[in-house]
Amino acid sequence: MVRDKDDEEQSVKPKKLNFAATWKEVMRKQRGLMVAMIALLIVSVVLLIFALVTLHPQGTVVIVGYGDVYGEIAGLSGGYRRDSWLNMLAFPLLAILFGLVHNLLALRIYRKYGKTPALMLIFVTILLVLGTFVVMLRLLGEW
Repeated sequence: MVRDKDDEEQSVKPKKLNFAATWKEVMRKQRGLMVAMIALLIVSVVLLIFALVTLHPQGTVVIVGYGDVYGEIAGLSGGYRRDSWLNMLAFPLLAILFGLVHNLLALRIYRKYGKTPALMLIFVTILLVLGTFVVMLRLLGEW
């Protein structure tokens, strides 16, 4: 029997990633990864709350960045950049990105490559969240 080209293409389609099934598998088999993913979600929610509380939309101009290179280029002492408070919305967006998207990405990596690379992504993301806290505290002048 001769197969059509369409039949061959349909049989070679890649499997669709099912995040719910992968999460259930992680809950059953990989407790360490599950705890790390929940920890990432918690620190991301704390970052989101902290970022929203410190937005200060009543100020027209706030400090949105710091860098020695910017200070040297602009000829200013210190490298604080002042701009609209809307630029500070990057921090809540980062919190959402870190908490949700990186957990989904970790599930995809777990399905494709295994536990160790997924754990590495989670731990690096937790370090990024902690680094974001440091940057925000520096910009607020509290640390």
